Amino acid sequence: MNSINDLYRQVIVEHYKNPRNKGLKEGSEYRRLRLKNPSCGDDVTIQIKTNGNVVEEVLHDGSGCSICCSSASVMSEVIKGKTIEEAEGLVEDFYSLIKGEEPRDEESLDEAMAFVGVSQFPARVKCATLSWKALGALLIGEEGVKDIHE
Repeated sequence: MNSINDLYRQVIVEHYKNPRNKGLKEGSEYRRLRLKNPSCGDDVTIQIKTNGNVVEEVLHDGSGCSICCSSASVMSEVIKGKTIEEAEGLVEDFYSLIKGEEPRDEESLDEAMAFVGVSQFPARVKCATLSWKALGALLIGEEGVKDIHE
């Protein structure tokens, strides 16, 4: 079991040091939502571009701890190319994973499975889910800037 934990740790560190899809773009075809957690300082903006019912692009920018930033990077890769319905299902599966429950589709979560251990650290749950919350809100049409409170 130690080797799987080491692998998960490596995924998180790799995405923190070398984030994928980082940086926002201009254009009316992009929608964005910025979420801030004032209690810990995590601040992330998620931006999506859809084409019909498909999430064509997922971008992120912001600052925060390694869990928050790496989660945004992983999420941007996992969601890209999915239908809106598939993306919403993956958001729900990620929440299940973070709560220590069994996700419906572990395989589709792909590298997001690296965050399975977060459930053992309640103070880190908001860090891991911040970008996913922003994505979920974007998928149902929300945009703007919001603070997340306890």
